Amino acid sequence: MSALPKRKYTIEEYIELLKTSEERFEYFDGELFSMAGGKFAHGVISANVLIKVGQQLANSTCRAFGPDVGLKVPAAPPFRFPDASVVCGQPVIQDFHGIDLLVNPVLIVEVLSDSTADYDLGKKFLAYQSIESFREYLAVAQKHSHVMQYTKEQNGLWVRRDFIGMDSEIQLASLNIPLTLKEIYENVQFPASEEQ
Repeated sequence: MSALPKRKYTIEEYIELLKTSEERFEYFDGELFSMAGGKFAHGVISANVLIKVGQQLANSTCRAFGPDVGLKVPAAPPFRFPDASVVCGQPVIQDFHGIDLLVNPVLIVEVLSDSTADYDLGKKFLAYQSIESFREYLAVAQKHSHVMQYTKEQNGLWVRRDFIGMDSEIQLASLNIPLTLKEIYENVQFPASEEQ
């Protein structure tokens, strides 16, 4: 995630840039961050999660969405672009200056990179927690087989579970389906020094 030249952008300038650019940006406190130009592994992991989860949800009321669907995030307006998200039941869509925003995700997935890991696990995750329907967060490492699962408990507290190694299986609490790390990392080549 790289910032555009240092200057404060208005939300209106941001929206205009989104409408006229083929590149995807996120807006945070007047700064624009390019979400393009990621590593090949990032794209493979995102697609794997979207496909594997989507297949399991085929006969349910839940639907998986990819990185082009923006989420309305009350604590970090106007919206964010996760790598994947899932809605159960009727998707609630809200228009924001001609851009459709998903309001009611239950699961959000982010693939971590060196430049976004701190943001994705810190400010972005905290901001996502302002989404009322949000119940589960997967933060997926890119350079080795490690997934952090955060689930919202009945008391409102978030509990973290770590899954390491290709033989691990995650039970997605918000969807009641399994997802293995082997499925998540299918066709991903880890750096030799990072393999687990």
